[in-house]
Amino acid sequence: MSRAEMDALGWDECDVIVVTGDAYLDHPSFGMALVGRLLEAHGFRVGIISQPDWTSAEPFRALGKPRLFFGLTAGNMDSMVNRYTADRKIRSDDAYTPNAEAGKRPDRAVTVYAQRAREAFPDANVVIGSIEASLRRIAHYDYWSDKVRRSVLPDSKADLLIFGNAERALVDLAHRLHAGEDIKEIRELRGTAFMVKPCWLPGEDWAEVDSLALDRPGRIEPHADPYAMQPETTSGASCASGGDALVQPVRIVPAAERVATRRAARAKTVIRLPSYETVSADPVMYAHTSRVFHLESNPGNARAMVQAHGEGPGRRDVWLNPPPIPLTTPEMDFVYGLPYARAPHPAYGDARIPAWDMIKFSINIMRGCFGGCTFCSITEHEGRIIQSRSEESILDEIRDIRDKIPDFKGHISDLGGPTANMYRMACKDEKIEKACRRLSCVYPGICENLDTDHAPLISLYRKARAIPGVKRVTIGSGLRYDLAVRSPEYVRELVTHHVSGLLKIAPEHTEEATLSKMMKPGIGTYDEFRRMFDKYSAEAGKKQHLVPYFIAAHPGSTDEDMLNLALWLKRNGFRPDQVQTFMPTPMAMATTMYHSRKNPLRKVTADSETVETARAGKARKFHKALLRWHDPANWPLIREGLKAMGRDDLIGNRRDQLVPHHQPVNARVAGAKGADEKKSPRTARGSNSRVARSRGEGRKSRAGTRG
Repeated sequence: MSRAEMDALGWDECDVIVVTGDAYLDHPSFGMALVGRLLEAHGFRVGIISQPDWTSAEPFRALGKPRLFFGLTAGNMDSMVNRYTADRKIRSDDAYTPNAEAGKRPDRAVTVYAQRAREAFPDANVVIGSIEASLRRIAHYDYWSDKVRRSVLPDSKADLLIFGNAERALVDLAHRLHAGEDIKEIRELRGTAFMVKPCWLPGEDWAEVDSLALDRPGRIEPHADPYAMQPETTSGASCASGGDALVQPVRIVPAAERVATRRAARAKTVIRLPSYETVSADPVMYAHTSRVFHLESNPGNARAMVQAHGEGPGRRDVWLNPPPIPLTTPEMDFVYGLPYARAPHPAYGDARIPAWDMIKFSINIMRGCFGGCTFCSITEHEGRIIQSRSEESILDEIRDIRDKIPDFKGHISDLGGPTANMYRMACKDEKIEKACRRLSCVYPGICENLDTDHAPLISLYRKARAIPGVKRVTIGSGLRYDLAVRSPEYVRELVTHHVSGLLKIAPEHTEEATLSKMMKPGIGTYDEFRRMFDKYSAEAGKKQHLVPYFIAAHPGSTDEDMLNLALWLKRNGFRPDQVQTFMPTPMAMATTMYHSRKNPLRKVTADSETVETARAGKARKFHKALLRWHDPANWPLIREGLKAMGRDDLIGNRRDQLVPHHQPVNARVAGAKGADEKKSPRTARGSNSRVARSRGEGRKSRAGTRG
């Protein structure tokens, strides 16, 4: 963090300098700490520059020039999601900053930090990463400027972008740079992206396939003539080199050899996506590109992709290698078992950092999510394959918390991750998993090849609460209830021992038309889980509540859909406290729907399904107001909207009506000062959901507060 610390350690230089938009918290939930400790474990000297003043290059010179590279991250959150609400209003605080002070990081922080690092040391290697860089690795729709922006690579002029689970790529990169390799020659690391000259290929045995037919990636190959004595020649894709085909005699090829040949060919095939110029001008082509991109997300079968940026002599290609292979359990244990201080840096003194307060007693037990929710960015960043830690590694971390954090009172606030209950779940057959092209393992129904056994999680819960010094273990991560209902034993265990009074779940909507665009299960599954929850709560003698999350103005959600959701909320006694309007985050499939009005979950053509979306400010405010149907401040807007829909019958004082005819005296009006949504610490996933609190819950504190 400072030259003084370097001097105390006897360092004359750092091997790697990590620049982050967050306060420095030495905890495995924070990327800069995980990266720093991992590289340290491999013998490298790592410096941290936290929340530097980006208006000058001088703060980037504080630790000198890194011997190997600058590693730049916006922090645990995308800087734009961190700073702006779904209505594009500037937030008043920042949970990842001491005393929640706002304004400590720039917009599009990765790009700004890269430019300043390059200004400070023009010949230093610059590597960008984190969720912000991951979600901007190709041309993407940017909600805040309402346009398609270029990949972050040409804007930042970084040498390398590392996306997804970066541990292997980072360690390999550091060792190879230490050995003297030029960063511009390191081109085969999985989970990396970089700029290359037009039509560059890693080798002569590579082939390029064009994705421009608005269908599955690649052209349809004609059936071979079974009577031909030599193979037919075919025209090459764009940038492919010509040449005479080698004539070979006809022979019978065994099936195993054919499969091996196809796999080898696939591994050396790159898909050319439509260029930045094309997708920025044509929403249909943007939707097609999104569909192709997501179909190439399984590390078991994904191919490299390339996308042109620029035209004429200045054109350059963004090259994306296939995503990283998921970490094994021993690798996960190693990463999370490093000697973290589990505290903010001493330089912050007694300053309160809200994000630290949220996670200091919580534990990540896994990564990844196979849900495939279209509004969520986790799968684009962490992948769909679950990466789980061992039981003993998790229990050791609980003991570490007990022994190292002075104010621990015996309450572990979460054992979770992106979801609460995907721990150790995987495809039953590794071959099927590697070949799979599905975007979700649980939509439209749970895949028959998915192992949904909750026994490992039940065992973990029981052992965790049996550790001496642990009084309570509660679950704060959102529960995937469509999986939970398959294990009544798990639901009983959870409800009896691990709910703090409130349990977060995410139906997101009630209407099938909207749920199909989200790739979420029907509301009937929620009803099934609620019955189980109520039953086991009663058996345990506990009064507990579900806290469902809902999203307003999601693509595909009509006024009628939102009205039906509001009526469902009223019938079921839910009075949402904080609600969230859909926020289009880069590269999410729902963002593609918002921008293009096309559905990338199906074949995309100019005539394919149109997805209607509330885009105008007033329409979005109406949808949001319907979620808070009980707030008098929203009643004038709801009345106006109901009249426009021809639903005056829902205005009145009967139980089956939504809002009364008359406004209470001195009632606030939606949009007035102080009526805007409050901010709480979030992750990329959390940015599109908020809590619905049931009637009778009063002002109880929220369930576990992990993002």
